[in-house]
Amino acid sequence: MNIAIVGTGYVGLVTGTCFAEMGVDVTCVDVDAAKIEALRQGHIPIYEPGLEEMVLRNVEAGRLHFTTELTSCLQDVEVVFSAVGTPPDEDGAADLRYVLEVARTFGQHINRYTILVTKSTVPVGTAQRVKEVIQEELARRGVAVPFDVASNPEFLKEGAAIRDFMSPDRVVIGTESPRVEKIMSRLYKPFLLQRERIIFTDIASAEMIKYASNAMLATRISFMNDIANLCELVGADVNMVRRGIGSDTRIGRKFLYPGCGYGGSCFPKDVKALIQTAQRAGYPMEVLQAVDRVNERQKGILFEKLLRHFDGDLKGRVVALWGLSFKPETDDMREAPALVLIERLLEAGCRVQVYDPIAMDEARRRLGDRVSYCRDMYEAAVDADALMLVTEWKEFRLPSFNVLKRTMRTPLILDGRNIYDKEQLQEQGFVYYKIG
Repeated sequence: MNIAIVGTGYVGLVTGTCFAEMGVDVTCVDVDAAKIEALRQGHIPIYEPGLEEMVLRNVEAGRLHFTTELTSCLQDVEVVFSAVGTPPDEDGAADLRYVLEVARTFGQHINRYTILVTKSTVPVGTAQRVKEVIQEELARRGVAVPFDVASNPEFLKEGAAIRDFMSPDRVVIGTESPRVEKIMSRLYKPFLLQRERIIFTDIASAEMIKYASNAMLATRISFMNDIANLCELVGADVNMVRRGIGSDTRIGRKFLYPGCGYGGSCFPKDVKALIQTAQRAGYPMEVLQAVDRVNERQKGILFEKLLRHFDGDLKGRVVALWGLSFKPETDDMREAPALVLIERLLEAGCRVQVYDPIAMDEARRRLGDRVSYCRDMYEAAVDADALMLVTEWKEFRLPSFNVLKRTMRTPLILDGRNIYDKEQLQEQGFVYYKIG
């Protein structure tokens, strides 16, 4: 089977590479000529464990190709996946200009039955707009070429995307066509040999499933952060509370860990987009509005703890940050709590020293020379008045606290992910703050 993937961002590149790994002939398309040339040379624009090796292997095998023109491969493929960006507008709604551009190109050039599958996260009703654009272009050409539109939302976790794609817990396909069901079942069959996990729905439901899934997970995170903050005020232990409620099978243990807020390309954007979708339908999503507010407040909680510790006097303080990406195993800093913290620290007159195992280049691109970039975690802590753990990379789990004690000016640790033992640190002479 031959397919095309439009968009070589996180979703598009992982999707295309994983399909190629199963023997599908895949052409990845992107308007960014520099990115396409880099991919042809074996340079991967994103960090994802195992992705680079898989890309190189499938390029060498002749199953994975890169181009700037969808038209160069459109007549050879059965399915076109649209995995272009849907950045938020000023009001938080998803910007569909790139999705509709793909639809327009598709309608302008198809000459035989082809399926256009939207993989991008889009509001309910987008498929209908996509279909209308394609039909408009076909009418303009004066031809009646058969086509179908479908929705196939992705559920990849950054840092585990290849594993998630190769062994999915579910594959959601929104379609109104038995022909699409047959073709998409054949395409996904290699990933579902052990257990059938494909769910066919109508298109509107498939579009909603992705938003609703991310919104539910974001809700759990914000709820737990609210509970953690309350635990701190009333003297309860949030870890005990987490274990207690997580043992209830109706609730479960996942996404109950308090922290300094969620970030990334999905949760913040999708929560805001779903709120906007609801507003346009005349319905207020009051729970999600609160989820968004709680998360924005939570991103500054380590700063607030630091401010209280120093009685509001932060000018000239040196603060070390461990972790810049929004989560481990990625260099993605979109909506990362570290960015909020750095801005507030700099505004307060602090000097900020940062280290991240992977995201340093991305940090330099975003922050320039406003912070000091360190070669390792210990260099970041040199002469620091405080150390903030923001992203729970594995290498941060068991640091040498003796080294930190010797190198830091003030033995103060603010743990944004609750990975350290409070009693142990206090015994070693540290002042320790966690979430909750």
